[in-house]
Amino acid sequence: MLNLSLNKSLYSVMALLVLILGLGLMAPSTFAADDQSSKQQASMSDADMWRAVKAGEAGESTDKRLESNVLINVAGNQGKIVRDTYVKPAIVLSVLGVFGAFLVFYFVNGPSKLSHGFSGKMVERWSKADIWLHWVMAIACLILMVTGIFIMIGRHFLAPYIGEGLWAAIIAFSKFAHDWSGIVFIVSWLLCVIKWMPLQTFKLYDLKWFLVVGGYINFGPFKGKHPDSGFANAGEKMWFWTLTIFGLFISVSGLMLVLPTLELPREASMIALLVHGVSAVILIAFTIVHIWMATVLSEGGMECMVSGYCDENWAIQHHNLWYDEIKANGTLKYKD
Repeated sequence: MLNLSLNKSLYSVMALLVLILGLGLMAPSTFAADDQSSKQQASMSDADMWRAVKAGEAGESTDKRLESNVLINVAGNQGKIVRDTYVKPAIVLSVLGVFGAFLVFYFVNGPSKLSHGFSGKMVERWSKADIWLHWVMAIACLILMVTGIFIMIGRHFLAPYIGEGLWAAIIAFSKFAHDWSGIVFIVSWLLCVIKWMPLQTFKLYDLKWFLVVGGYINFGPFKGKHPDSGFANAGEKMWFWTLTIFGLFISVSGLMLVLPTLELPREASMIALLVHGVSAVILIAFTIVHIWMATVLSEGGMECMVSGYCDENWAIQHHNLWYDEIKANGTLKYKD
């Protein structure tokens, strides 16, 4: 009886040992499988997380400033592609292309000569205040153009050929001059718009000015065609309204970019940068046209913005309706 009980106890112990041994052999594989599954889940979680980060999705951050919980500026990356692909080449085209086109036109066509030569009698056209206002805005505009070109594309055509120290000094000075001359431009631009706007309304006769290219062509059927024009011709009016509209765009976008206390979403900052660049391209192109038309392409034209007076024959040929008006109403004033 005792042997039977002992045998049963031994069988029970053996069965328990076998069960424990079996569980011990199965546990590592089970734990390994669980560990592999956990790693796989963690890996998938990381992939999803970084996919969201790259897409510009917001996360959590203790910093409560605007968009501080967004790690990657998607709008900035996309805007950079647009800037590098379109805006930068457009700046080069507006400078070299427009300047080159007018240079070729000048050598082929020559300047617009006065049909009856200089009369020697000078007629008042601009006041001293107008002259000062014009040149303050013009100088500020030229500084903005040159420094803006250095800032935008200088590292492509200048930086590789000079030392790093010199390039750092140039770009630092360009940034400083660009910011401060921008303030001068905005103020003078606003005064010019207010003061000169009444003289810049388009009239029906301005259409003919465009049709005969303002009388500047010295060959073919357009030679010697001098269209009617008031105080400002159609080309000057187009330049004025281009300066007014895109001067507004470039001023507002520039303020958005430089004001230190103005906290903007990244999308708004990038849009401001692109608007600033596109406006600059258009204003640079029109400025080059304006300079060409007012200087070498128009005999006697530059004198207007130097002394405020123009030759009487120049006034009759280029602004006949204005000349007739001041002569009729008694406001024609000659230089002493």
